[in-house]
Amino acid sequence: MKKVLFFIPNLSVGGAEKVLVNLVNNMDKNKFDITVQALFAGGVNEQFLHEDIKLKHCFKKTFKGNSKILALFKPETLYKRFVKEHYDIIVSYLEGPTARIVSGCTDKDTKLVCWIHCRFDTPETTAVGFRSFEEAKVLYNRFDKIACVSNWVKEYFCKAVDYKGDIEVLYNTNETEDVYKKSLLPADDVTFDEDGFNLVSVGKIETVKGYDRLARIHKKLLDSGINNKVYILGEGSQKGEITSYLKQNGLENSFLFLGYQTNPYKYVSKCDLFVCSSLSEGFSTAATEALIVGTPVCSVEVSGMKEMLGENNEYGIVTENSENALFEGIKMLLDNPDLFAHYKEQAKIRGKEFSTEKTVKAVEDMLLSL
Repeated sequence: MKKVLFFIPNLSVGGAEKVLVNLVNNMDKNKFDITVQALFAGGVNEQFLHEDIKLKHCFKKTFKGNSKILALFKPETLYKRFVKEHYDIIVSYLEGPTARIVSGCTDKDTKLVCWIHCRFDTPETTAVGFRSFEEAKVLYNRFDKIACVSNWVKEYFCKAVDYKGDIEVLYNTNETEDVYKKSLLPADDVTFDEDGFNLVSVGKIETVKGYDRLARIHKKLLDSGINNKVYILGEGSQKGEITSYLKQNGLENSFLFLGYQTNPYKYVSKCDLFVCSSLSEGFSTAATEALIVGTPVCSVEVSGMKEMLGENNEYGIVTENSENALFEGIKMLLDNPDLFAHYKEQAKIRGKEFSTEKTVKAVEDMLLSL
C-alpha cells in the first residue's frame, strides 16, 4: 500500500479544491493510504471528504501576506516544519506555496508530484509563491512528476520552467453519478424565464472569471432583442462592482447572483446555456459538470476548452477570448434553434466521457508507476 500525502493551500470554494476531494474520495483505499493536508483550515470543501481520508492543517486560519512570509524561509525548513511523517508519495495539488514546500523534501525514498492547474504565461505568474522566477524554475525541476490538467497548461509550463522531467496530462475528476443525481432535484427558489433563455455560470466572482463582461453581454443580448436571464452561482470580491453596473442599467432582476451553492447542478441543468467568460482557466470543472448534466456550453478560448469541446466546436462553442467574440457566439446559438438543439445533444454525448472511473484510474496508474 502506498502512503500518499496531498498538500494544498486550502479546501475553500474553488475548482481545484473540489476536484481534489472528488479524487481522493474515489481512490482505491486498498492501494492507497491517503492524507490531505491544507496550509489553512476551514475550507467549505473539507466537509465533503470521506471519513477514511485523514485531514491535517498547518494553520488554523489564513493570514495576510502568507505567501511572502513563507517565502522568507527555505523550502527545506518549511518541509521539516509542516510534514512530520514519512510518505511514499507527496503531491502538491496546486502550484505556488505548497509546491515550494514539497520541493524541500530531502527524503530520497519519497517521490514528489506537482499538479499544475493554471497557465504559466509570464515570469510573474510562474513565480507566485516563490522568492523569484529563477527559484521557481529550479524548485519545479526537483519534482519526479508533473501532472497538468490540460495540454495547454502543459505546453506553457514546459516553456516557462524548462522542465526536463516526467510530465503528463491528467484530467480532473468529477463525481459524475452524484452530479447527475443532484441535477434532477428541484430548484424551487428560482423562477426561470419561460419566455426567454436562461444562461448560467459557476465560479468565484473575481476579475479572472470575467463576469463583468458577461454582464455587459447580457445587456447587449437584451438590446438585440434576445430575452435572457443570467444566473451566477458563487461569491467573490467583484460582486459589488458588477451590482453597481446592473443597477445603473436596470438589470438587477435579470442578472442574478444566487450565491455559493453546495448543489449548483440543479440550477445548471435547468438553464439553457452554460457560459464561461473567464480570462483564464486551468480545466474548467464547472463547464465539465455542465456537460455531464446535459447543458450546452459556450466559452471563450481558455486552457482546456478545445480539448473539452473539440478543436472544431464538435461538442460546444469556443470563441476568441474577447467580450465581442463571446457575445457573437452566444447570439449565434440563441438565434438558431436547430444549432442550439444540436449542441444540447452533443453536450450529453460529451458529458459521458468524463466518468469518475476513467479519471481516477489514470491518476492511480500514474502514482503506482512512480
